[in-house]
Amino acid sequence: MSHNEGMSNATLQDDQWRNIYLFLQNHPRVYAGQEEDCRLFVEGVLWTTRSGSQWRFLPEKYGNWNTVYKRFARWCDHDVWEDMHQHFAADPDMENVLLDSTVVRAHPCAAGASKKTVARLNRPWDAAEVGSAPKSM
Repeated sequence: MSHNEGMSNATLQDDQWRNIYLFLQNHPRVYAGQEEDCRLFVEGVLWTTRSGSQWRFLPEKYGNWNTVYKRFARWCDHDVWEDMHQHFAADPDMENVLLDSTVVRAHPCAAGASKKTVARLNRPWDAAEVGSAPKSM
């Protein structure tokens, strides 16, 4: 099955991938590695950002979710996504593959929430308490 069969918003068209891979090969802070592995990584990132899913629910075909996340985070730290966005911003054929802050969802801790608060909010028995009025004794 080619990459164009079963097209989704996480699957890159071959011409889009060629443009991205050429960009990545020439980026000073990127090791693109094997082309097929790199493509799966980028498509995995697109799947996660487009679906809004948590990293740990990344389909196995894209690789180990934690490995993909760590590489994604490293590219964030090295401004790779931002540089790619700037590079392709004027190209209408690439607009559906650009990642920016409107697509990438941050973990609540990244927005300043404490880990204890986030852990408490993730417990189903506390969910009703979040918007409730204070209880009196």
